[in-house]
Amino acid sequence: MWTKLKPILWHWRGVAIAAPCTAAAVILLRLTGLLQTLEWAAYDQFFRLRPSEPHTSRIIIVGITEPDLQEYGWPLSDATLTQLLNQIKQQQPRAIGLDLYRDVPVDSGYADLVEVFRTTPNLIGVEKVVGTANAGAVAPPPVLAELGQISASDVILDADGKIRRGLLSLSNSNNELVLGFAFTLAALYLEPEEIYPELTDEEYIRLGQAVFPPLEPNDGGYVRTAADGYQILVDFRGGTGSFEVVSVQDVLENRVPADLMSDRIVMIGAVAESLRDFYYTPYNNELLQILPPTPGVEIHANLTNQLLTSALTGRTPLQTWSEPLEWLWILSWSVVGAFLVWQQRHPSVAASASDRGMTSNNTTLIQSLKISLSLGLAGGGIWGISYLLFLANWWVPIVPAFLALGGAAIATTTYIAQSAEVIRNTFSRYLTEEIVANLLETPEGLRLGGERRKITILISDLRGFTAISEQLSPEQVVTLLNLYLERMTHVISQYNGNINEVIGDGIVVLFGAPTQRSDDAARAIACAVAMQLAITEINQQNQQLNLPTLEMGIGINTGEAIVGNIGSQRRAKYTAIGSQVNLASRIESSSIGGQVLISEATFTEVEPLLSIFSQTEVEVKGFHTPVKLYEVGGIGGAYRLSLPDPHTVLVPLVPEVPIRYALIDGRNLVGQMVAGTLVKFSGKRAEVRSPHPMPFFRDIKLNLLNPHEGTTIPGDLYAKVIGQSNDVEPGFYIHFTNLSPSASTLLQNLTKA
Repeated sequence: MWTKLKPILWHWRGVAIAAPCTAAAVILLRLTGLLQTLEWAAYDQFFRLRPSEPHTSRIIIVGITEPDLQEYGWPLSDATLTQLLNQIKQQQPRAIGLDLYRDVPVDSGYADLVEVFRTTPNLIGVEKVVGTANAGAVAPPPVLAELGQISASDVILDADGKIRRGLLSLSNSNNELVLGFAFTLAALYLEPEEIYPELTDEEYIRLGQAVFPPLEPNDGGYVRTAADGYQILVDFRGGTGSFEVVSVQDVLENRVPADLMSDRIVMIGAVAESLRDFYYTPYNNELLQILPPTPGVEIHANLTNQLLTSALTGRTPLQTWSEPLEWLWILSWSVVGAFLVWQQRHPSVAASASDRGMTSNNTTLIQSLKISLSLGLAGGGIWGISYLLFLANWWVPIVPAFLALGGAAIATTTYIAQSAEVIRNTFSRYLTEEIVANLLETPEGLRLGGERRKITILISDLRGFTAISEQLSPEQVVTLLNLYLERMTHVISQYNGNINEVIGDGIVVLFGAPTQRSDDAARAIACAVAMQLAITEINQQNQQLNLPTLEMGIGINTGEAIVGNIGSQRRAKYTAIGSQVNLASRIESSSIGGQVLISEATFTEVEPLLSIFSQTEVEVKGFHTPVKLYEVGGIGGAYRLSLPDPHTVLVPLVPEVPIRYALIDGRNLVGQMVAGTLVKFSGKRAEVRSPHPMPFFRDIKLNLLNPHEGTTIPGDLYAKVIGQSNDVEPGFYIHFTNLSPSASTLLQNLTKA
């Protein structure tokens, strides 16, 4: 037996080694949770690709819209809510869900509202059972709590801020069971159908023809997720607008059909954007902005409809495979990936090609094309099978299958080529294409160490970005940074700059490492000017997306630095270190928005090509003598780039604006706040009159007083000192790096006066 098996194992040794090893690695990687976000993204994509669900008439949403807020105010008064519930009751719905927190009276009419609560047995109120760090739990309406007509409106957000799971029940702080809002409404609706909730022998909830197994911590794409309460996957009907919505005003003014709500579930909740009761679902793609977020009441409607559809039609709830079955699925695709590569790389294939008169290069090319095509078809098979299973309400892991397919193919190819270690070490230690290519060409490229080389360092940073980011949502900050970095990366690549590091909104670019050219300094300056010009295009795009405008400062220095591989044998980085790099950073910190400052060394390199707006000397931290800086206006030669003239005419403020200000060192104030006066202003520049001078190119923090009211304008303002005033009285000029809208409006109005 072994004699017959041994040749077969040897013949397919690459598959036998690569497939199980790759599958095991992918399974372990999956267990770490690193694939969870990608799995969610694929799951969301299946929802968006799924055919639209047929229209349902079981649920009507009475949405509180923006016109309703203008007409009735917020929150709705008890009198208005009483009238609304009475209007809805006249149409005799099966159940009414009040998705509004109502634990305290609101304005007039509370006694009438209590009476409506007492006389409406099919009305369900809500409470927030689980509190958060920012908001605690919210009690239910007292009367409905007394009658037992309450439920939990809690929702579960995944780590990426989306809702994919719903709660059928959970326990409160007293360890008492509270039914979910959707589950309670569905149970009320099903009572006339003589369908009641039951528990199976496994203690799973059964509704009619459907059984709903609770979600476990590692089901589907989840890894060690919190599965408290009775959770199930929400089978969303679609994105925002999947249910019929009528406004409060339409109901109160009898502008809806008389039988619209008859024998249905009516859910009352907020849909007005200003109330911010919105959530992201699988139908929301933040990059493409396919659909707006979904109101919370519609989230509950989706889960309610899912329960009703499953109970009445027997539609299977979204299900997941057991872990052993998922592991077998991953192993299967690992075998496919290894097999496709191994059988194409087998010597018999090369021999066959040689018999047909093909050269070695042609054979390799054809084999590569065949492997790529076969792997592409296999990848399409993974997607197609997973999608068909999803249509049958099965969620299977697609990302690990792709990784198993590709990983096994790579492992098999690496095994054949016997170069896995070199490739892995190279690509784990070096990032940019230019550096990788340069290092692979020389045997000593992988050694730790460096060499002294003359380079030009460009450092850029956005001005006031910290203050800007505090005013935006995390999604907006990411969008803003992505737009900025994508455009900057494109510009830098045009001038053959090597992006050495991106730190938040700051970029460090090297010219002259690893490849040294005679025009490194000129290209660095041209790149900096082009980056400043590109900011205008970025800001135009930001305005279309209702994002704030950006300002960037750039510093450039030329000098000798140590460049090479810095780190350890396990982790290294190709970078530059030395005092000249530090000087470039100091120069950048001295610049203001829209400015390109260069050192004297850089100026000397490119002087014939440059036009200069101004020059000055600055005391720089870490250097004993003042450093001469030049503000670039443009560069000629083959580049022909120029910046707009930064000089502005300052307009007197009438009346002048009292201020208090102090010097900032890093993030700390230096000394006490002192008094001064803003006497002139234009755009982002101003003149300060004060007997307390400030060092040039240093940052200060300011507070403005309203000259008419004598009150402090809310918010801290930040500026950089850019020069000394030429007036008879002592003072200096500043450039605002962060100017709030309220302060800007005040100053502009005073200049108009």
